[in-house]
Amino acid sequence: MRYSFTTVALGLLGAAAAASASDVEVLTKDTFKDFVSTNDLVLAECGHCKALAPEYEEAATTLKEKNIKLAKVDCTEEADLCQSFGVEGYPTLKVFRGEENVSPYSGARKAPAIVSYMTKQSLPAVSLLTKETIEDFKTADKVVLVGYFAADDKTSNAIYTTVAEKLRDSYLFGASSDADLAKAEGVSFPSVALYKSFDEGKSVFAETLSADAIEQFAKTASIPLIGEVGPETYAGYMATGMPLAYIFAETEEERASIAATLKPIAEKHRAAVSFATIDAKAFGAHAGNLNLKADQWPAFAIQDTVNNKKFPFDQDTAITEESISKFLDEFIAGKVEPSIKSEPIPEKQEGPVQIIVAKNYDDIVMDDAKDVLVEFYAPWCGHCKALSPKYDILAELYVKEGLDNKVTIAKVDATANDVPDEIQGFPTIKLFKAGDKANPITYSGSRSIEDLIKFVKENGKYEVEVTYDEVAEGAKTEESLPKQAEAATESVKSGAEEVTEAVKSAASEATEAAKEAVEDMHDEL
Repeated sequence: MRYSFTTVALGLLGAAAAASASDVEVLTKDTFKDFVSTNDLVLAECGHCKALAPEYEEAATTLKEKNIKLAKVDCTEEADLCQSFGVEGYPTLKVFRGEENVSPYSGARKAPAIVSYMTKQSLPAVSLLTKETIEDFKTADKVVLVGYFAADDKTSNAIYTTVAEKLRDSYLFGASSDADLAKAEGVSFPSVALYKSFDEGKSVFAETLSADAIEQFAKTASIPLIGEVGPETYAGYMATGMPLAYIFAETEEERASIAATLKPIAEKHRAAVSFATIDAKAFGAHAGNLNLKADQWPAFAIQDTVNNKKFPFDQDTAITEESISKFLDEFIAGKVEPSIKSEPIPEKQEGPVQIIVAKNYDDIVMDDAKDVLVEFYAPWCGHCKALSPKYDILAELYVKEGLDNKVTIAKVDATANDVPDEIQGFPTIKLFKAGDKANPITYSGSRSIEDLIKFVKENGKYEVEVTYDEVAEGAKTEESLPKQAEAATESVKSGAEEVTEAVKSAASEATEAAKEAVEDMHDEL
């Protein structure tokens, strides 16, 4: 559940300041429209992150050769411009093909990943290849796919193109109808070859073609036999839908040694479980997410990436080929019980917002008689803290209107409770519709009370609506400011005890802000 933030240490801190001669274009409201209109493809950074800056600069210099532009907008100066594109947190990366065609950047935030992602965006979904271009294409990225189909095989070509259009953000796709080229590559029509810069170098799919089969082949074959979990690889592991076995160790030598020991097991279960090492010295905090002790190494655990269940291996048992082989066999046979982390169930629900923990998650969220809006939050998250009073007001509106029998407003601390859904950022807000709990809808709009009300109405089963005028409520707040100021003055006069408490509070806030800043820089996992 909190992988995106407690695997934090996975490498996004770092790096020197950008060079003064920047290839990143600085845009304002006066220059933005013309820039994105006159360039075919633009990646824009909204906001600022020191850790991202050198990576972004490096990517900009590399992509300049391909006529792909990188830009940035200072959202503290251009707040209206950033808000017009739905920017809620910083930094946010957006891909522009003109002013109207905007999509979120979903790649990792390292220079090679940015270059790879934007290169894919600049190419057609499927590049037509010849014997003159095939070799360069095979090494254009760490993983590329090439379909080999007869020119008149319209069905295979159509299926392959459908997959390419869906997965173009993740992989480069090429195709050839040259039978001699296919023969030279050791394949026959129809088939799909995945070329990779690791393991055996190439995997071939020659079974009955279907979009689902090709997609699963791409996701599985693109993962190393025993790889390494990091900002650039985590999303790929999650995308396979396969359980992920983590090998925690502090040194590179120890990780390599354990990987070599477990290689026969990884090969045996390759179609069922992915294996990866992880640097325990730098990223040991992630062990806590898998319900392992975060100070005892080496360690091993399996994560069911689909249902977000955790299966930690006993840390007092030595990691050997024999012990892990037995653990894997029992896991695959369904004989290992998942470990569940949960806060205690509240003795009583206080306030209009229902408090969810792992142990009452199904009782509240899966109540099929109600539309349930759930905020997945982290205690240190500044955006979550800003949302909290609005969320309380939202919940109270449904209670006052007597609609809480149809709509539940709830929240869960996703850092302290295991939840079924993989949460990629905080806060994440999802609506679990009555009668269709298997397909929750993720909210991506502004975090205003009125917009949340609209979201519940448009996506809930009952289409109920409550009313709230934020402008009017804001005016009331302004009217109360003089009284608030007077109360504040009295508070200041109350003596040294209050001053001391204020200092403590400020220190606490500063600590939380610093923690949030670190966590926000690591939103890849």
